[in-house]
Formats: sequence, structure tokens, C-alpha cells
Amino acid sequence: MKKIILITGGSRSGKSCYAEQLALSLSPTPVYVATAHVWDEEFRERVRKHQERRGPEWTTFEEEKFLSRLDLTGRVVVIDCVTLWCTNFFFELQDVDQALKALKHEFDLLSTADATLIFVTNEIGMGGVSDNEVQRRFTDLQGWMNQYIAAHSDEVVLMVSGISVRIK
Repeated sequence: MKKIILITGGSRSGKSCYAEQLALSLSPTPVYVATAHVWDEEFRERVRKHQERRGPEWTTFEEEKFLSRLDLTGRVVVIDCVTLWCTNFFFELQDVDQALKALKHEFDLLSTADATLIFVTNEIGMGGVSDNEVQRRFTDLQGWMNQYIAAHSDEVVLMVSGISVRIK
């Protein structure tokens, strides 16, 4: 049962929908792990729309950082999303190296679970280099964490305009 799948792509590329459909094809009762910290009303509305889309067959956990605390044994799990997960560590630690170390450690703990883990992430570095130093540092963190998860994944899928492209 143990398997790691990474779904990546740009904003509004269809990543979450694809991940949810994949999870439902693998289990009648999947788990959704929400990593988001709700910052404002606009974001709260995005979260609400995501929640509406999922039916009663889903079990939802909200965990901003320590995903390995959840008992996911034997489950098919969508973790949405790595970008927000990275944000939570980055804002707390304010240091890319420390945040990356903490994220890798948490990923390593989580990935020992006998579960199918479907990670959703963003490819934020594909759009050019920001003129904002904090954004550049976060883009580095996100890119390095995406690489780390991809290296440990059994499958990697890139979403482009709602179309899945198998990378690994």
C-alpha cells in the first residue's frame, strides 16, 4: 500500500481536482489533509469551495505543520498543499535552511506510514524571478522541497491546463 505520488503544476492547472479524483479511484473513503492557514476572507472562501467539492466519503484533517502526527495507516491521503505547508514553516522560522530541514524531517516521518500519500504542490518558480527578496527565498525553499518530494515519489504528475502529464 505504501506509495508516494506528487501532483505539481501552476495555479488553476487542475492539481487538486486531479488529486481528489485519483484518491477516489483508489479508495471509497479517502483522507484530505489541509495544510492551509486561513489568512483572510478571500482565502476562507477558497477553502470553503474546496470543502464543498468533496463529499461525505472524505475524512478531513486540518494540520498546518506536523502531518506525521496523523494516523494515516492504510489510507489513501491527499495532502493539499505543499506550498502552504512550506509557507507555515517559512513564516515561523524566517530562514530557508532551517525551514527546509524541518520540512524534510517532517516529510521523512510522514512517508514511513503504510499509506498512499498524494501530495499537491505548485511550480511557483516557472514564472520568472521576483524582484522581492522574500519571495525569491520562498521560491527557493518551495523548489528544493518539491525536488525532495519528487525524488522520493513513486509517481510524479505535472498538470497543464487541466491535462495530466506523467513525469515519473
